[in-house]
Amino acid sequence: MAGIKERLHQVCMDYVEDRIASARQAITAARESANDDTKSSAGDKYETGREMMQQEIDRNRKQLEESQKLKLILEQIDPVKPEALAQNGALVTTNFGRFYISISRGQIMVDECIYFAVSSVSPIGLKLMKQTEGYEFDFNGKLFRVEKVE
Repeated sequence: MAGIKERLHQVCMDYVEDRIASARQAITAARESANDDTKSSAGDKYETGREMMQQEIDRNRKQLEESQKLKLILEQIDPVKPEALAQNGALVTTNFGRFYISISRGQIMVDECIYFAVSSVSPIGLKLMKQTEGYEFDFNGKLFRVEKVE
């Protein structure tokens, strides 16, 4: 059975791959719709519809690029490697929760335990980065204590 970090990493990778697939599918659908409009429309209505489809394509391209960047971040993480210092790939346990530093995925439930996948550049990620067990910091008016880094 895979370790907890490996499982969290896989959940994050699945999330990113789903986003990539959705963006690609939306781009294809918008292109097909724009091509159909070309065959059946003329005049201002055609131009408006075509512009809307182009905006949809551009929006989904941006989402695709962002998702591909997230995938690159995940690909650089070795989830099997133990960490002594909070950094990308580390699982940090605090008195207020468990944080997997990787990408901003949010809450993940594994084996009835709640984990939070957070980016190293998110507000909580920035507080955790480069810290070790015993480190204390204030976040949103609460005193966090790093209990474990793995």
